[in-house]
Amino acid sequence: MTEDLEQDAVNFDTEQTPMITTSDVLEYLFCPRFTYYMNCLKIPQNEQLRYLVLKGREIHQNRAKENRDYLRKKIACIKKEINIYLASPRIRVRGVVDEVLTLADGTMAPLDYKYTKYREYLFRTHKYQSVIYAMLIQETYQKPVVRGYICYLRDGALLKEIVYKPQDFAYISEVIDEIFRIIQKGCYPAKTKFPNRCIDCCYKNICV
Repeated sequence: MTEDLEQDAVNFDTEQTPMITTSDVLEYLFCPRFTYYMNCLKIPQNEQLRYLVLKGREIHQNRAKENRDYLRKKIACIKKEINIYLASPRIRVRGVVDEVLTLADGTMAPLDYKYTKYREYLFRTHKYQSVIYAMLIQETYQKPVVRGYICYLRDGALLKEIVYKPQDFAYISEVIDEIFRIIQKGCYPAKTKFPNRCIDCCYKNICV
């Protein structure tokens, strides 16, 4: 498998290379069984009930029209690229980054917008989504990515910085390996360790 992926990286072809999306990774982090129900049993989510997800998408679509240059000046951003599609056969992930920033110190960083409030702590999914984007940016641009940013739109466009650690990248690589193992072998994974997530889960009626 590794040799195949290395060959794919040489012959870069996002249409032929098996890749998952950043959303696939976030759904696994919410509960590993999302991966099984969606990819092995092909049961879609009922996203009409997921108001915040849909509202977030609407905000993202409108965001490109807004001027948020004051945020970028606070972090010494010298260049920004909006809604950038990135895909890496080596990492096996593809996704669209809200903004790819070039910083004055020569590093690059992802900026992601969230239609929610900051809760005095960083949501695990927010952090690791940023880590995935960092991996994709580093792979694509061949520039160091040591920090990322999240803008909380329902909190006055509050900007929070994430400083990445080597173990963050290692953890996400392990998660991606596990997602591919579930999909390719049809393994039925253990459910999340947090039962409160099951209360409004779209798969709660079939999950045993």
